[in-house]
Amino acid sequence: MSSTRAPSAGRSRDGQGVLRRVFRRNRGLFPLGTLLLCVYQVAETLIPIAIGLIIDRVISPADEDALIQYGAFLIGLFIVIVVTWRFGSRIVKRVVENEAHRLRVEVATRILDPRGVRLRSRVGALLTVSTQGAENAASVLSVVARGVAALAAAIVAIGALLYINLTLGLVVIVATPLILGGLQRVSPTITQRASAQNSAAGWASALATDLVSGLRPLRGIGGEDMAAHRYRTQSRIALRAAVRSARINGLYTSASYTANGVLAVVVAGYGGYLALAGEISPGELIAVVGLSQFLPGPLGALAAMPRGIAIGRASSQRLDRILGAEFILTPGPLSLPKGRRDLEIASVSYKTLKGVSLKVEAGELIGVLSYDPNDADALVAVLSGRLPVDEYRGRVLVGGVPIAEVAPEHAQRALLVEPHRTDLFTGTIGSNVRAGRPEALDEQVEVALDASAARDVVTMHEEGLEHPVTDRGESLSGGQRQRVALARALVAAPSVLVLHDPTTAVDAVTEQTIAQGIAELRHRSGPRVQSTIIVTSSPALLSFCDHVVVLEDGQVARVSTHEHLAATDENYRRVVLR
Repeated sequence: MSSTRAPSAGRSRDGQGVLRRVFRRNRGLFPLGTLLLCVYQVAETLIPIAIGLIIDRVISPADEDALIQYGAFLIGLFIVIVVTWRFGSRIVKRVVENEAHRLRVEVATRILDPRGVRLRSRVGALLTVSTQGAENAASVLSVVARGVAALAAAIVAIGALLYINLTLGLVVIVATPLILGGLQRVSPTITQRASAQNSAAGWASALATDLVSGLRPLRGIGGEDMAAHRYRTQSRIALRAAVRSARINGLYTSASYTANGVLAVVVAGYGGYLALAGEISPGELIAVVGLSQFLPGPLGALAAMPRGIAIGRASSQRLDRILGAEFILTPGPLSLPKGRRDLEIASVSYKTLKGVSLKVEAGELIGVLSYDPNDADALVAVLSGRLPVDEYRGRVLVGGVPIAEVAPEHAQRALLVEPHRTDLFTGTIGSNVRAGRPEALDEQVEVALDASAARDVVTMHEEGLEHPVTDRGESLSGGQRQRVALARALVAAPSVLVLHDPTTAVDAVTEQTIAQGIAELRHRSGPRVQSTIIVTSSPALLSFCDHVVVLEDGQVARVSTHEHLAATDENYRRVVLR
């Protein structure tokens, strides 16, 4: 399970790969939606041309037959406009929303991959990328579809102006690329400002998430003012970034509309001059005026296209950093043996640990007491299987197989670590309890609720297991969250279960009930094939353990029963029986 790079590692994270994948995945519906929008825009372009033809060929000669023909043509254009707009817009909107969903799922899948990914982003920042970033990247599809449709309309309009008068057409042909080229020079700045805004907003969201999740401890130490000051500072940074991004976007938009408006005035004015000079007919003048009023729309869409792509590219860069992040672990080829599985920790050194060795036979209930909390944290981190093997020395074996060489999803079913600080998820008590084993039978859930003393958490609510749980379990007290999390670990029923201080938020009576429940469920009912390691200083939990391993100065100092250590070891008594 050595660290490895993702397949895309080593290349620049410019977001191009994400955008290419976005278009490749939608190569079916996206062209159809774009084609319909093109037809819609071309039909709109033909409206002023059709009106000009009606004036020249119907009204001036008073031709009733031509009136019917051109009238039917005009009605047909309006029907085409309605149909193509409705279905084209619907298809493009569907493609964008589906792609945003796919990107969100990709980000979540990557983050939740059992192999783990090396990410420095906080939870709030990841949330911003997976929501707003995914939407911005997917919106590039809409930007391109509408840009292509606008280009089709502009080509038809310019072609009509060229037909009416060569000079009129040339004015538009020359002015359009000059306008678009000048606006394109601002795109890199827009990308940078958009990226800075996304980053600042992500940090603000991450800080808000941290502060909300730690609100109770903050209140306990009187740290609300300091926390509020930190959030205000980061929020101001995000605000300044948003203002800078909005300023450049506003300047871009105003410059675009101004340039296009000036071009429309020039075209209409010159068309009026040509009509007065007798070089174009009244109908052609109407067509020129109509096209000059219509052109700012497509030209504005073309001018906005670089900005939309720049914003989408900035978001794609952040998505690419997540989707292309290195995996922490590499799946191994080995499988675990069936039946009894012992646990062996062989000469493990990590942080404060110094060559720790320990053997836990299948069926044993072992307690671990660490005089230094850092030793306990390091041991739990190694057993969690979330560390690449190049970050620690030694081996962890389950059933004689190095756990580092087993696929993470299989390893986690055999060796499960329930950390000291646990989180619940939005849903119900029942969905949280079954999170690690959705197929668990009702009887297994009931037994786990009793063993974890979580029964009263269920019975105190009318909905029982269907009682709603808010984000991070904030609707429950600390003790209730701890017991529900313990029930979740017990329902998962791994071969080896590691519990880190599972009863710090409950009273002494409940703690005794939990200690007895764990021993009964995993070690005294049925065959003794499951092993449990409890890292704790609780006398209630340690008294039910077969043996207690004492860690001191990063090493195994003593191994004995709780009763013997309590009777003979002064340090043990001081820490445990305080």
